[in-house]
Amino acid sequence: MWNSLAPTKRMSQSHVSASPPAEPSPTAAAPPRGDKESRPWPWWAPRLWHGMTLGEWTSLAGEHRWRASPSRWGLVATITAASGFNSLAARLCAAAYRRELRSPPETPPPLFIIGHWRSGTTLLHELMMLDGRFCCPNYYQCFSPNHFLLTERVLTPALSWILPAKRPMDDMASAFDKPQEDEFALMNMGAPSPYRRMAFPVTSSPHPVALDLTTLPAADLDRWRDTLRRFLAMLAVADPRRPVLKSPPHTARVGVLAEMFPQARFLHVVRDPFAVFGSTMKLWRSLDAGQGLQVDRGERLEQYVFECFEQMYAAFERDRATLAPGRLHEVRYEELVADPVGQIERAYDTLALGDFSSMREALAKEAASRQSYRASTYKHDPRIVAEICRRWRPFIDRYGYTPP
Repeated sequence: MWNSLAPTKRMSQSHVSASPPAEPSPTAAAPPRGDKESRPWPWWAPRLWHGMTLGEWTSLAGEHRWRASPSRWGLVATITAASGFNSLAARLCAAAYRRELRSPPETPPPLFIIGHWRSGTTLLHELMMLDGRFCCPNYYQCFSPNHFLLTERVLTPALSWILPAKRPMDDMASAFDKPQEDEFALMNMGAPSPYRRMAFPVTSSPHPVALDLTTLPAADLDRWRDTLRRFLAMLAVADPRRPVLKSPPHTARVGVLAEMFPQARFLHVVRDPFAVFGSTMKLWRSLDAGQGLQVDRGERLEQYVFECFEQMYAAFERDRATLAPGRLHEVRYEELVADPVGQIERAYDTLALGDFSSMREALAKEAASRQSYRASTYKHDPRIVAEICRRWRPFIDRYGYTPP
């Protein structure tokens, strides 16, 4: 129908160099063949790290010995200033909402939308949010998770001008009230996260960190669980409807999430891995350039994308076997864009999400409004195609994809 696309010792995520990273030449990080250039991140737009408290920010920067590239020193200064405000606002928020957070409203079990980056999770999330019985964290709540209960109503209208109208990596609309990944909130609240790599891409580990939570020390895993519960309590105070959480990293965490929320449901979207690879490379290049405090040449990015996918789906295949029938439903991206109404109705039936008829009309209207969107296309490097066929073969075989 349309084409779319508690303070504890932290695990180190850094490989710290002896000096600030050198600035690469402008051509060093050219996009792969067939990949359109991402629009540059506006200099005035906030970065993810502007939402951290002072303690979380200094912990992250300290892991990398504050070794930002000279061209990013201005960002380091503004992030440090913002983190002081966030710490004060977080304390005021905790005091103002102490009673509500001690006994937050009970909500229906969460629905987790999972799938690899660039597989259609954002599209699926936005479509599911047409159902008025659901809620989800928005951009502001994930950007400022420590104090949004206190500051959202005041700061979102005041600061709306600082957000780019469209996301630089894919031209999808951007606004404070748009659905957003809870992974950003968890990271800014101090939970272990693979997204911390984006701040210091040069000195971070070249391997995925905190993607499969079973690889974490027990103390870090407990901190991750506590952080998610704390964020969901704040979200429940703001909106007691059923939460719909979308985060690609959660694809590798189904076992942990199913144990935490025994009645939770999982909606998994998959996409042609040969398209996913190119789109994911573009995503990380854009985010590393826009969010990074170090200027990275991207020389390790290809292997990082391969490893993330492999670790994610090894964990997912391990965990899916533990789920009872009716807790997991899978949809192919290609079928979702061809028949969104039919595919989402099947998800409602499988996962027992309630009466679908109440959102059918809204979903059909939204589908019609997206008909003009065109996803990026990619020229396929034979070397990359061969490597995908070799390394991602279990996924290709399970979901029936074929090489281009």
